[in-house]
Amino acid sequence: MRNQLRISLLVTVLAAVATAAAMGAEWRLDETPAQTGEWGFRPADGSDSAVTPPGFVWRPQPQARGYELQVSPEAEFRTLAYEAKDLDLYCHCPPRVLAPGKWYWRFRAKDRDGAFSAWSTARSFTIPAGAVRLPLPGRQELMARVPKDHPRLFLRPEDLPRLRERCKTDLAEPYQALVRQCEQLLKKPPPTAEPKKYEPDMVRGSDPWRERWWGNRVYTMEVLDSAATLAFVRRLNDNEACGQLARRLLMEAARWDPKGATGFRYNDEAGMPYASRFSRTYTLLYDLLTEEERETCRRIMGIRGREMYDHLRPMHIWKPYNSHNNRAWHFLGEVGVAFLGEIPEAEDWVWFAMNVYQNAYPVWCDDDGGWHEGLSYWRSYIERFTWWADIMRSAFAIDAYRKPYFSQIGYYPLYLQPPGTMAGGFGDLCGKLQSSGNVPLMQVFAASAGNPYWQWYVDQHKPLRPTGYVEFLRGALPRVAPRPPSDLPTSRLFRGTGQAFLNTTLLDAGQNVQVLFKSSPFGTQSHGYDANNAFLLYLFGRPVFISSGTRDSYGSEHHSRWMWHTKSTNCITVDGEGQVPHSAQSRGAITRFETDPGFDYVAGEAGSAYGGKLKRFTRRFLFVKPELIVIHDLLEAPQPSRFDWWLHSPEAMSIEEGGRVLAGNGQGRCEVAFLEPRGLTITQTDRFDPPPRPRIRLTEYHLTASTPSPDTRGEFVTVLRPYRGDARPTGTLRLIAIEGGWAMEAELSSGKAVVLLRNRPGARLEHGPVSTEGQAAAVRLDPAGRVVDSLWNNRPPRREGP
Repeated sequence: MRNQLRISLLVTVLAAVATAAAMGAEWRLDETPAQTGEWGFRPADGSDSAVTPPGFVWRPQPQARGYELQVSPEAEFRTLAYEAKDLDLYCHCPPRVLAPGKWYWRFRAKDRDGAFSAWSTARSFTIPAGAVRLPLPGRQELMARVPKDHPRLFLRPEDLPRLRERCKTDLAEPYQALVRQCEQLLKKPPPTAEPKKYEPDMVRGSDPWRERWWGNRVYTMEVLDSAATLAFVRRLNDNEACGQLARRLLMEAARWDPKGATGFRYNDEAGMPYASRFSRTYTLLYDLLTEEERETCRRIMGIRGREMYDHLRPMHIWKPYNSHNNRAWHFLGEVGVAFLGEIPEAEDWVWFAMNVYQNAYPVWCDDDGGWHEGLSYWRSYIERFTWWADIMRSAFAIDAYRKPYFSQIGYYPLYLQPPGTMAGGFGDLCGKLQSSGNVPLMQVFAASAGNPYWQWYVDQHKPLRPTGYVEFLRGALPRVAPRPPSDLPTSRLFRGTGQAFLNTTLLDAGQNVQVLFKSSPFGTQSHGYDANNAFLLYLFGRPVFISSGTRDSYGSEHHSRWMWHTKSTNCITVDGEGQVPHSAQSRGAITRFETDPGFDYVAGEAGSAYGGKLKRFTRRFLFVKPELIVIHDLLEAPQPSRFDWWLHSPEAMSIEEGGRVLAGNGQGRCEVAFLEPRGLTITQTDRFDPPPRPRIRLTEYHLTASTPSPDTRGEFVTVLRPYRGDARPTGTLRLIAIEGGWAMEAELSSGKAVVLLRNRPGARLEHGPVSTEGQAAAVRLDPAGRVVDSLWNNRPPRREGP
């Protein structure tokens, strides 16, 4: 008995020691601040949240098998307002709102043995009054909202009777267009042989490789988009022939190797459309498939879905800046919705997709509506997201457009491409985009936001006829009464992406003088690789000064060594070298922006983007609308250097005496006056280094204005005078050295402009009727010499820098 007591006592003591040891062995979290390419702890400490509740995101912990989150109105967490346990992802959005006020949040992790880490640092955030209510329903509730029956993507079973009736009334035209597509497919169905893989001797990125890579995407979409269209029309009119052809296309595509030529890891450009279109066809055809056929589809999509999920889940929410992954996640969500309850992991895929949307999307912007990767990728990626938004609405009854970004999204194309503009700004594949290409998305956003200016933009272009089943379903969106943007400022800053669009009018590109300027906190990464402090000039809807080159193949010699290089943009190189290419660390910043009817001003700083070759590169634009654009550049280098000022144009430029250059495109012409420094060496070539691949025929012109001798400091004062046709400005243009900087006098078509530019910190500038303690100031004088308009005259601008 005594031995048993001793043993019992020993067990008790050992258990107590083990418990104490476990408590003492509490492991510490990795709270290293976010590095380049990481989303970061959200909401950031001390930040304001535009939504309530915010999405909480933290650094994933390698040994973690789960997490807990706490939210409190107190930094000491004596009371809890919200708590979540057993979280499997390193993010969470609560299912209920938080009240306006200051809050604190923290998290901890649990390892595979159930031991908890210490609590994280407490981070504060504030929810202002008026924050958008955007809770995420809990996992069980979210899944319960998805129909048990099919179809589940874009529409629900109960929607079908109403849609069938509307095919006879207001949706008759788009319905008949779909019927005609199906009639053509019945006459000539697409081939369904499995696409070929790359040949062993194909060099990645070569033209033959590219043809196979992209060709397999096009082929896959032809097969499965055709199947989805046929299946959709069959749901509307019970056409047996459409259903049977869709069934055949679906099941023949199901025979393709899921890890072969169309596998996600092998070729995601084919794998992503396969996943989404296969899932759409499956859910539309569900009632026509045998159970054996359904099992085949489930098996195939289980393999494909797992491959996508295993690729995305570990790090995408923490590292969300991979371009392709930013559409793969919602295609995975489509698979999950279509196969929910039929593939065991499908629920995980849906939950993951909704957590990406809620906590880490969109990423190439902030709430002001801009887009870092450029208009081409904005169109293609946002268009794909709108499909997921439609699915969120039908499957979950969630309005994806409630995110603040979507309340501003239409201003990006409105200011970048006023109606009739024939070029698309900064970014990959943007040079030849036309404003009409924005209409499909603007239709959706005008209706979703009820924005009359965006509807006006749509109406200024030729209406587009619906072409597919998605457009058919969107035909029921409410129409908004249009309103011209004549009461809006003509220029706008998208600070989150570091782009400013300066316009003289938003109403008609044919009357517009437009300057586009970039100095971005996103740097030169991904498809937004144009140099910081670069600019573009569009006159009357056509480009005059451009980002040069063409993407012959992504990452090719020409693409990577010319287009990713600063020398391909209207910017400045140092001893022939540019900014760190294609890098998130090659950052710029717009330090000042001001707009009013008579003047625009924007300034950027990009010295740090040059990887140590510059200590400073300040570029300032002062736009005396519409006929005078003054560019003031200040550079500092750690050692004497040559500075080259670049210009690129689609037409040959004329170099004249006295530092004058003439450029143009169509009716839009521009005189460039290099006023400072004197003695620049100005040269022009039509050669690229390196050139595009031989199959590309491209001629563009590249001008450099090089400083006469190396120096640690550089300063340029350059004036652009745009005009139409042969109406070249004839008035005088004078640059006068004054204490602390420069005064410039320029005759205008009516009257005169006087501009002050500061080049010495703290100096007060004075000349004639103008004075300022700021970086710049300007006045417009009438022919009698009276001041009729001014920018910062006799006062410093707010938040002025050196």
